[in-house]
Amino acid sequence: MNSTPRYDVLLQSDTIDISTCIAQVMSPSCGGIDIFIGTVRNATKGKAVTHLEFEAYEPMAISEMKKIAEAATAKWPVEKIVIRHRTGRMEIGEVPVVIAVAAAHRDAAFDACRFIIDTLKQTVPIWKKEFFEDGAHWVSAHP
Repeated sequence: MNSTPRYDVLLQSDTIDISTCIAQVMSPSCGGIDIFIGTVRNATKGKAVTHLEFEAYEPMAISEMKKIAEAATAKWPVEKIVIRHRTGRMEIGEVPVVIAVAAAHRDAAFDACRFIIDTLKQTVPIWKKEFFEDGAHWVSAHP
């Protein structure tokens, strides 16, 4: 196993290729891969959503995503991490975020993946705007 865990973070405006994210973390030394795929849902609090828009302060967002990956690798024995987040307009069913984590054992992969998405939502400067038929509003970054 590589003694230095590897991670790859990216903020992008184009579609996230989930298969590529999975392929990036595949390893013969990893018996567990956990994937979080966030999708745009069609309603919030009973109100129909037409689409979302994500904005980010890119230099800080990338820096914070790297810090999160480093914190995860320090806390759990994970070998590979991929973090992808989109910006721009997204329609219902599209994927704005993918987290992929590979580890020798599933517990570390699950725990690190949950930590990464939860921390990302709390600390990374990415803002979500929800659009409805009768208006729009910015959503708090905190779950």
